[in-house]
Amino acid sequence: VQLQASGGGLVQAGGSLRLSCVASSGAGFNIYAMGWYRQAPGKSRELVGTITTEERINYADSVKGRFTISRDNAKNTIYLQMNSVKPEDTAVYYCNAFTQRGTYWGKGTQVTVSS
Repeated sequence: VQLQASGGGLVQAGGSLRLSCVASSGAGFNIYAMGWYRQAPGKSRELVGTITTEERINYADSVKGRFTISRDNAKNTIYLQMNSVKPEDTAVYYCNAFTQRGTYWGKGTQVTVSS
């Protein structure tokens, strides 16, 4: 499974940004869920949210009400709509995919929120 995240950049506090993650997998892979994680400088990687194939969505408390995860199954893509961003949202954002063969990670995309 290969994952490609994009859409990061510099945004002012209070602004919005949308990240995308495209998944490509070979035959025999069943992707059960995909997720967004982030890692700020000097901190551990943390969950932002996940979405299952049945579109059950889970969010970290720190982003509830501000971030929205969605998916386009036809494009094998998930999105992270980030609204009302804060400087503490600054991090490298990663997407991952949970399959019956394990969890796969993509390269991250940098999000920087200026105050």
